[in-house]
Amino acid sequence: MPDAIGIVEMFGFVAAMVAADAAAKAADVKIIAIDTNKPANAEKEEVPLITVVKMQGSVSAVTAGVEAAAAAAERVTQLIQKHIIARPTDDTQKMAERTSVGRDIVGQIKNNA
Repeated sequence: MPDAIGIVEMFGFVAAMVAADAAAKAADVKIIAIDTNKPANAEKEEVPLITVVKMQGSVSAVTAGVEAAAAAAERVTQLIQKHIIARPTDDTQKMAERTSVGRDIVGQIKNNA
């Protein structure tokens, strides 16, 4: 059975780094990805960067990690959502490991000027 996956969504990359650090210190979890969402209209509108920290481990460890990350995100900016997937399917596992960090370099993504 695959390890559980924890997902914590917040505003801002700094909050994501603080949340990932808190999760890793609070529980035996592996941070598998930090993902960002930059909408196509972000240049025209004032849109905050939405960031997701994804972690993996036992259900109890991920639960503790998600709670620590969520509390840290609330202290820095704002928590949007948190969720735990206890028994991810293989396809869910693949999606959890995907990340956009590093792909948002100018010219790498269409509409990213």
